Amino acid sequence: MSRSLCALLPLLLWPVISSAYETSAEIHAINEKGEDTLLGRIGIRETPEGIQLSPSLRGLPPGQHGFHLHENPSCEPGEKEGIVQAGLGAGSHYDPDKTGKHLGPAGQGHKGDLPMLTVAPDGSAATPVNSARLKSGDLKGRTLIIHGAADNYADQPGGSRIACGIIK
Repeated sequence: MSRSLCALLPLLLWPVISSAYETSAEIHAINEKGEDTLLGRIGIRETPEGIQLSPSLRGLPPGQHGFHLHENPSCEPGEKEGIVQAGLGAGSHYDPDKTGKHLGPAGQGHKGDLPMLTVAPDGSAATPVNSARLKSGDLKGRTLIIHGAADNYADQPGGSRIACGIIK
């Protein structure tokens, strides 16, 4: 009997395995005029450890970049203090608990903080990052933003917004 159960187990689990959450976002370079060049995609899937974001990007400046989930489904520019800036249509970092705190991906601040995005010297990014605090229900209709510099997870989220993609 246990051999029969072992043989059936993959068939019984297939609907659970095949229905796991997966999506992606097209990532575009952005500027104060709006979206520009397509840089690639970020694959998104839910794992037992949370959300995994797998970039396949080209054309970014090398180094560490602040990487965040933002609240609005927009990559449009906006005006802040009288200056038009790239990607402000994405709004603030995703903060459903209204913490108002920027404490890093493992901290108890907003959930929009993601681990740094690492860009290779050739301008490509392919190293996945994981967010244990996000779930699939947090993502649809939100925006991924890549910043021009590293994030200190305190008061500097990474400078200007240089790339953007809406999660469908």
